[in-house]
Amino acid sequence: MRVAMIGTGYVGLVSGACFADFGHHVICVDKDADKIAALSRGDLPIYEPGLQPLVQSNVREGRLRFATGLAAPVSEADAVFIAVGTPSRRGDGHADLSYVYAAAREIAAALEGFTLVVTKSTVPVGTGDEVERIIREVRPQADAVVVSNPEFLREGAGIRDFKHPDRIVVGTEDERAKEVCEKVGADVQEVARGIGLDNRIGAKFLHAGPGFGGSCFPKDALALIKTGQDHEAPLRIVETIMAVNDQRKRAMGRKVAAALGGNLRGKTVAVLGLTFKPNTDDMREAPAIALITALRDMGAAVRAYDPAGMEQAKPLLPDIAYADSAYACAQGADALVIVTEWEQFRALDLARLKAIMARPVVVDLRNVYRPEDMARYGFAYHSVGRSGHP
Repeated sequence: MRVAMIGTGYVGLVSGACFADFGHHVICVDKDADKIAALSRGDLPIYEPGLQPLVQSNVREGRLRFATGLAAPVSEADAVFIAVGTPSRRGDGHADLSYVYAAAREIAAALEGFTLVVTKSTVPVGTGDEVERIIREVRPQADAVVVSNPEFLREGAGIRDFKHPDRIVVGTEDERAKEVCEKVGADVQEVARGIGLDNRIGAKFLHAGPGFGGSCFPKDALALIKTGQDHEAPLRIVETIMAVNDQRKRAMGRKVAAALGGNLRGKTVAVLGLTFKPNTDDMREAPAIALITALRDMGAAVRAYDPAGMEQAKPLLPDIAYADSAYACAQGADALVIVTEWEQFRALDLARLKAIMARPVVVDLRNVYRPEDMARYGFAYHSVGRSGHP
């Protein structure tokens, strides 16, 4: 199959590389000429475990190419995937679909022969209908079918999620796409069952912590809230979730202050982990941003370390110091805060850590360590949601 992937962000790049690894011929398209040149050399703009060698090997094999022009790849493609960004729109919080609709217009102008046009980007209900309307407006005679195939990729596990998914969702109303999926109607009980099959909502994602972040869930939840408001059906539970999450992130700063007696002025706080989750360099909506802002507001000097996210963090948090290791970060600190549960932070040398810190205070916002172990090494240990360990 010949595939055109419009957009070389996280979704487009992971999806394009995996399609190519399955043996399909893929051209990933992006308007950023510098990004395309870098990708053609094998240099990736994002960090994702295993992605760089996957891209490089498929480029060498000739199955994966990159281009700035959309027309030729689309005209040759059997399937065109729209994988452009859908950020929150400034001012009102709606999903900004301008990139999706702009891509649909350009795709429509370049279509030749029967083509599947697939929305891969995370979009609100009704977007597929609008994409189809745009295509019919630009090319009334276009032989194209619009399909929804939303992505369920977890950053840090994107390749595995693509190649070994626990569910695949495909939606269309065109009779010729029956081989892809059957036409279905919505039923709230079936939707609930589908949500329950998502292992991202299983027990392993019900851990206490400093709040959720990332590129998808906060943005999509906000877009859902706005959709409900527009239709005079406010979603109070979702609104409350978002409000509590924001409060949670700031409250973690007060938790650190309490661990140091309520006063952070003149204190140095070491922060381990900046990205919103391990195995990514993504800083979007990361709890560390609100936490560090709160610590700075309370007068603390902050030193941070993250295995992959520091370059992404520096523009967002320019007024803190950055260390080149976990131990350099902890050196001379009055408190150590674990914000992101990177594997590197799960097996720290606790004796060494205690020896280099000014005060043996650890605030573990991910409950990485066992309280009894920390007590044995002489730490004043504070975790989340554990009785006797505030």
